[in-house]
Order: sequence, then C-alpha cells, then structure tokens
Amino acid sequence: MRQKLVLVLSLFLLAPLLGNSQDNTLVKPGATLQKLAGGFAFTEGPSSDKQGNVYFTDQPNNRIHKWSTDGQLSTYMEPAGRANGLFIDSKGNLWACADANTELWKIDKNKNIVVALKDYTGQKFNGPNDLWVARNGNIYFTDPFYARPWWEHKTPPQDVQAVYYLSKDRKTLNRVAADLKQPNGIIGTPDGKMLYIADIGASKTYSYQIEKDGSLSNKKLFCEMGSDGMTIDNRGNVYLTNRAGVTVFSPQGEKLLNIPVDEGWTANVCFGGKDHQTLFVTASKGLYAIDMNVKGVRP
Repeated sequence: MRQKLVLVLSLFLLAPLLGNSQDNTLVKPGATLQKLAGGFAFTEGPSSDKQGNVYFTDQPNNRIHKWSTDGQLSTYMEPAGRANGLFIDSKGNLWACADANTELWKIDKNKNIVVALKDYTGQKFNGPNDLWVARNGNIYFTDPFYARPWWEHKTPPQDVQAVYYLSKDRKTLNRVAADLKQPNGIIGTPDGKMLYIADIGASKTYSYQIEKDGSLSNKKLFCEMGSDGMTIDNRGNVYLTNRAGVTVFSPQGEKLLNIPVDEGWTANVCFGGKDHQTLFVTASKGLYAIDMNVKGVRP
C-alpha cells in the first residue's frame, strides 16, 4: 500500500513535466531536420505557392530566393527592396515587407512590383516586418523598429510599434494593435476568424478575434513566448521561431514540440513541398526542412 502511495505521489509531482513532453506524432516517423542550403547572410520570410515552391529572403544581400518542389535553389528577384517577411495570397501574388524604404509591395507572377503602402498618416512606417493575407484579401502586418544600416533615419518614424490592417479593396488602412512592445511574427487561421501576433519585445504571443470590419477584439495571452515568424498547420497548431528553434503550441496554447535548429537564430517557418507537408525553416545562414505528419494551410 505504501509503495502504491509513493508511486501515485511521484506521478502527481511529475505531472507538470509529463504535460510538457514532446508530441512526436507531429513529425513523420524517422524524419529529422535537414539543411537544404547555406551560405546566406540572414534568411527570413518563407512562404509557399499553390504548387509548394517556397520563396524566402536573404535580406542583407537584398535577394528573394526560390526553393522548387524538385529541390532546386534559384534567385527569384535581385534587388528585392530589402524584403523581409513574404506571403503569397490566394491569387498567387507575392506580398513583401520591403524594408529598403519601409514599404509594402505586391509582386505579381510576372514580377511586376506595385508599392501598395509607403506611409501612415503621412509618416514613413518604422519597417514592415511580417504579414498575413487572409483568403478574402485583407492584410495584417507588423511594423516594429529595427534600425537598418541602409536607412538614413535612426529613430522610429511612427510613435508606436504597431500592427496594421489593409482592406482587400486597399482603401482602408488602420492601426489595429498599438499596445504591444515590439510586434513581429503574425499568422491568422484559415477561416479568417482569429489572428495570432507575437510581441517579441515582451516575450509573449497573443490571440485576437477578427471582426467583420477588420478590427481586432478579445485579446488573449496565447503563450509566454515571443516569436520572429509564425505559421499554422491543419490541426490549428501554431509554430513560433526564436533562439530556441521552432516551438509548436496547440490551439489552446499548450507546448507540444520543440525542433532545435543548429543556428544562432531561427527567424521564420512555413509549410511547403508538393503535398504541403514539409516544414521549411529559415535560420540565420541556412534553409532547413523536416517532413511532418501535418500539413500547412493555404489562404
């Protein structure tokens, strides 16, 4: 009886640790993180098209690269406006946070560039960093301030580091979150009802309800971790990136899995490949991938 009591007590004390155990069902059996390419200055902003080709940036070298579904690396655009975060919308347009002049770009399939945004209330943005485009075409993007060597200005042009909403008709631009320390990673659910925003400056990530007019409500703490970039899978799990590599949280904010990356910083992540079941990771000087049991979701 005493032995049983000790066992029960031990399990009770270990429960918090067991609850944080790795959910290895997310990763394909036997799969490990593979380095696909290296030699970059700093990789960022991966996004995949309908076919599963992955586009990502090397911001210091002012390039957008493409990793094709047949495993070929090419330079898609150079120069590329010092692009940081990327997102491909439902029509196949490549949206870019063009950091050279703190703009938001739309790049069509013929590589024609349209400067969609360049300022807010007559002042330049701090530096659009990451974005998400909903299925209906509405756009949300983060605008933190990270001083760049190619900028003439050394202080933030805007009075806050905020998150913005651009309507699908491109006629409405609003600040929708202005109470964050340093917003960075951002991703929405495929149904367009919820938005996740990482406040990397406060080491927290929040969830918001998206209203019909594009505004955000019902702010809730999702997890006690900030993130540089984010993605979501078809189970609703949210993927965060930072010095710890890639960390996966359930829709309820429970930590499920950590994928360490042997680089100084893990910047961003997306799903791609022919079946959209490969997780691609941009981390410092490399591009990495791992085969998963879950899939990404397209706009």
